[in-house]
Amino acid sequence: MARIIPLTPSDSRLPKPDWLKVRAPGSPSYQRLKGLMRDLNLHTVCEEARCPNIGECWAHGTATFMILGDVCTRACAYCAVAHGRPGSVDTQEPARVADAIRTLDLTYVVITSVNRDDLDDGGASIFAATIRETRARSPECRIEVLIPDFQGDEHALRAVLDAQPDVVNHNTETVPRLYRMARSGGRYARTIELLTRSRRYAPHIPTKTGLMVGLGEEHDELVAMFKDLREAGCEILTVGQYLRPTAAHAPIVRYYHPDEFIALKQIALDLGFVHVESGPLVRSSYHAHETADSYARLATASG
Repeated sequence: MARIIPLTPSDSRLPKPDWLKVRAPGSPSYQRLKGLMRDLNLHTVCEEARCPNIGECWAHGTATFMILGDVCTRACAYCAVAHGRPGSVDTQEPARVADAIRTLDLTYVVITSVNRDDLDDGGASIFAATIRETRARSPECRIEVLIPDFQGDEHALRAVLDAQPDVVNHNTETVPRLYRMARSGGRYARTIELLTRSRRYAPHIPTKTGLMVGLGEEHDELVAMFKDLREAGCEILTVGQYLRPTAAHAPIVRYYHPDEFIALKQIALDLGFVHVESGPLVRSSYHAHETADSYARLATASG
């Protein structure tokens, strides 16, 4: 049986397990990409969410661009992104993102955003514009969008899908029981509905979702959620360890051992997911390029 490292209030300073330790970033590619982001006044979720893989991904010249500013209208208990009242929408941002993608000569990009519940369309039009601007400058580049729930607005979702991204990703994050604690403004049923609608409206665009473990979920709850996601037509799944950004965020209930991630991956594959990334440091955009390639190969092979 896989080893479990539980946490209690007295364990709050327990060192991270060895499998969660990563090198500090600092490669030439990392420094170049960081400089470009500053020069173009762009944001990345890699930085804002304090992703542990930033050094590895940026060293390979890949990043997840975060559009619509860096202030979220929601205050989720697990998220390090700043929350509050966002600034005005920058209509020139899609062009700047597309310029950065062309400058870096990227072949696969992920575009995400903060929640913008202050906007009528939740920012869907800016997502669509970013896809179109990128296609115009880098027609060979594949585009994955990691979108918010747009408060259940189907027209906003369709606006993004009509721009023809290559992959649509919307994170489930956690099991239904923990939504009230973890996801400010989020609804589990709304997440499942978004994935279902996306698959129904644009069946040729694969859907993807990601979740964290370690917030207090039970094994049976995870399996039930996997089944809900498959019923919604979701084909790509990422599973990673929740890491507490600060003491003000939701506590880690326990660390999952790497063997447990392997077991969760097998359960998901047995339920029919086409591709699953499952590991302590896995995040929604981690190895996104490789994941899309693997999905394409497996989907083609299966018919």
